[in-house]
Amino acid sequence: MTPAAFQAQTGVSDAVLARLQIYADLLVKWQAKINLVGPDTIPDLWSRHMLDSAQLAPFIGGDAKVADLGTGAGFPGLVLAIMADAQVHLVESDQKKCAFLREVNRETGAGAEIHTARIEALESLQADVVTSRALAGLGQLIGYGNIHRLSTGKCLFLKGKQWMEELTEAQKHWKMTILDYPSITDAAGRILELTEIEKV
Repeated sequence: MTPAAFQAQTGVSDAVLARLQIYADLLVKWQAKINLVGPDTIPDLWSRHMLDSAQLAPFIGGDAKVADLGTGAGFPGLVLAIMADAQVHLVESDQKKCAFLREVNRETGAGAEIHTARIEALESLQADVVTSRALAGLGQLIGYGNIHRLSTGKCLFLKGKQWMEELTEAQKHWKMTILDYPSITDAAGRILELTEIEKV
């Protein structure tokens, strides 16, 4: 996928696309020094990472407070910070990845807040929306999400082909309202929107 194809699919402005291009360029540069994403995903960066993250933007209201857990190289949180009028908090324990996130944040003017901390060690962010991608199994993710989610908030998790098995397992420990949407980047994947989460 090219940046132009990304823009055609998401409808982002030229200004937003330019900021995402800065992000993409920095990712390629830093990837040579530290392992930020799977090396084999770099040639398909705009689909595998940018578009995969961007598909969450329509689910996030204006002025929402977003907590992106285990943000890694910034997906989806940093993409959402660039695209959406949201207050985005990135939580990542790896110091080198946080150094990368700080540089992208500065160069793109994303305005994200970066927390170099373990998810469970950080004081609750009281977020309207908790996001995560490729961090942990769903049951564990929900536990992490509950630490940082307002009681009225929701979790938005990007999940791959095992999503149904993970959901079945998670429901042994958690009661919740579940909406699922097809992923636009993974035919077998889903976006899970979880609300009214309670421990069983």
